[in-house]
Parts: sequence; structure tokens; C-alpha cells
Amino acid sequence: MEPETYRFIQQREDLWYFIRSNPEWYRYLTRNPSIIDELEIEAKQFYGKTLPQRMEKAQQNIQMIRLLMQMAGSWND
Repeated sequence: MEPETYRFIQQREDLWYFIRSNPEWYRYLTRNPSIIDELEIEAKQFYGKTLPQRMEKAQQNIQMIRLLMQMAGSWND
């Protein structure tokens, strides 16, 4: 792997752990270091950091709060 690519990955802890979990990416980057952008996209999907994934998680949290509020309201009756 090219030294610049390796240093970049070491500086980003999330990418470092992603590559450790998915070693095929080490091979991909060794052969073609220009796909570092694709690595970042895959890592975001892996960690659930894409916008649709974050929106879904927020909706789930809102539903959980509503459910807890309903349960708390039924105990007061």
C-alpha cells in the first residue's frame, strides 16, 4: 500500500477499524489507492452514518419516546 494512503487510513480510526473488519479492502487499496473515496462510502454504510440510516434511527427513537409516554400516561389513569 502506498505510504500516503496508509498514513491517511491510520489518521482515521473509523477507516482503520473498518479495514481490520474487512481485510479485502487492504487488497483493493494496495492495487488501486485511488478508490479511497469508495472506502469512505462503504465505511459510512458499515457504521450506519449515511443520511437515510441516521433518519431511520431518529424515527425509531421518536417512536420509542412516544411509546414510553403512552405507557407513562396509562399508569397515571
